[in-house]
Amino acid sequence: MMKVIVDLTIIPIGVGLSLSKYIAECEKVLASSNCKTQLHANGTNIEGEWDDVFAAIKRCHEVLHKMGTPRIFTTIHVGTRIDCDQSMDDKIKSVQSKLT
Repeated sequence: MMKVIVDLTIIPIGVGLSLSKYIAECEKVLASSNCKTQLHANGTNIEGEWDDVFAAIKRCHEVLHKMGTPRIFTTIHVGTRIDCDQSMDDKIKSVQSKLT
């Protein structure tokens, strides 16, 4: 198994200007997965096992299409490492410790 940290941005297209109800549905999908998530202003960070994370992303697409979204544009930044076990929190704390 491979642990992964993903920065996910999903943009429903063809549903109008307000996207929050669609993003909320994706957040529900992610919350029900075996992944740790952290919503931010332009997307969501996801931490978990590779297969779990990508299954959740696929489910987000399925849910949005079922809601009537004709098109979805998604960007995904993926990070893995094998030299240590590092979480999203660890990465944030590492940067914050250097700010003082």
